[in-house]
Amino acid sequence: MTAHVPRAAVVLAGGRATRLGGAEKARVEVDGRMLLDAVLDAVAVCEPVIVVGPAHLARPGVRVVREEPAFGGPVAAIEAALAALPEATAETWVLACDLPRAAGVVDALEGVRMPDDADAVVLRDADGRSQPLAGRYRVETLRRAIGALSVVEGVAMRRLTAALRMHEIEDAHGVSIDLDTWEDVAAYRAASRRTRDDADAGREEMS
Repeated sequence: MTAHVPRAAVVLAGGRATRLGGAEKARVEVDGRMLLDAVLDAVAVCEPVIVVGPAHLARPGVRVVREEPAFGGPVAAIEAALAALPEATAETWVLACDLPRAAGVVDALEGVRMPDDADAVVLRDADGRSQPLAGRYRVETLRRAIGALSVVEGVAMRRLTAALRMHEIEDAHGVSIDLDTWEDVAAYRAASRRTRDDADAGREEMS
């Protein structure tokens, strides 16, 4: 990741993961490492990096905070992270912890200029769905939008983003894929193995 503009990073890692049978999503392993570590590597040059989740997810150089009450949902988690950001922070990444291609998300959006009339730049997947947990946000307007809500616990992201001007960028390479279920995890692992096998076969043919 090339740091054109100093940015913070917020990683949401404290959900219940009910579709994973209650397994801790952040610690699911793909490509030889935990999902959370893939996301943290993608934003390693950011300052500060805030993870919203349980304390045992702490890493060097990463601050862990928790929404109150725990499992209050993504908007409550973002509110907790914003409270930990310096007032002067202009922009922040907001990323889910289950993005195995988080580096691709950052690469796709890092150099995108956020229009003056936009509050966020996010990816839009192949099905035309906006991916609000794969994007960059103006901190000031994000604070204002959350502050306008009467409650944050249990509030869906779409209610928050409805109050923001979202600039969507087509996800041409599928980097915003997230892993919500064990079926998703299995499919991603299988695809990764096929990619590695094809690469190995190609190198053998060239040798």
